[in-house]
Amino acid sequence: MASKPLRVIVLGATSGIAQATARLYAAEGADLLLVARDAAALGRLQSEMLALEAHRCELHTIDLTTASPAIELPRLAEQLGGADHIHIAYAIMPPQPVAAADLAIARAMMETNYTSTALWALAAANLLEAQGHGSLVVLGSVAGDRGRRKNFIYASTKAGIETLVEGIAHRFAGKEPRAVVVKPGPTATAMTANGPEGRKLASAEHVARIVRSAADRGGPVQYAPRRWWLIMQVVRNLPWWLFRRIDI
Repeated sequence: MASKPLRVIVLGATSGIAQATARLYAAEGADLLLVARDAAALGRLQSEMLALEAHRCELHTIDLTTASPAIELPRLAEQLGGADHIHIAYAIMPPQPVAAADLAIARAMMETNYTSTALWALAAANLLEAQGHGSLVVLGSVAGDRGRRKNFIYASTKAGIETLVEGIAHRFAGKEPRAVVVKPGPTATAMTANGPEGRKLASAEHVARIVRSAADRGGPVQYAPRRWWLIMQVVRNLPWWLFRRIDI
């Protein structure tokens, strides 16, 4: 007897890593519910997912930063007929000097990357715990491992999300649901398109394979690519007298 298709909800589905992750699920014949605020982009994604042989691809247009997760997430799960994997994959990263100078921009980044994401993660934790199974995978960032002058506002939002998701994973300990924060290094997406030239960026497809695997297995904190675990071990443990002199 054939197994039922995985039911996958992707919040922030139009982001680069989310799109690459959705393609992997589509190729597996999953049932997808893609959620974002850009209806036109969602429509294009739906066509692509069906061409990749997704069993089903539903769409929901919503502004995730203003919606009520406690109300909306159960509706989304009902629309899909349940949820096996829930991915949260949206964030904004205005330049550090801009956010530092304009606190309204800093606030928007904090509310998007931490407050909104955290509330959706908590709603997902409640849903998965109530049904007794499923995976929550949230995109974090290696930036959250240490505050650096280049991006410490953005980094602080990602550090908070890591702590929250790791706490959800601890809450799930000994139970069937699981929670994972995946922490990409610099990745070739629209978010990094205006960054310095010459940087070595991971592909969204490489990161997506780790995100997809994280939904099934592994610990609550995973780096993508995996070499970033070692790199950030070094960065986190640099003594302050040395760290303060390095422009990283």
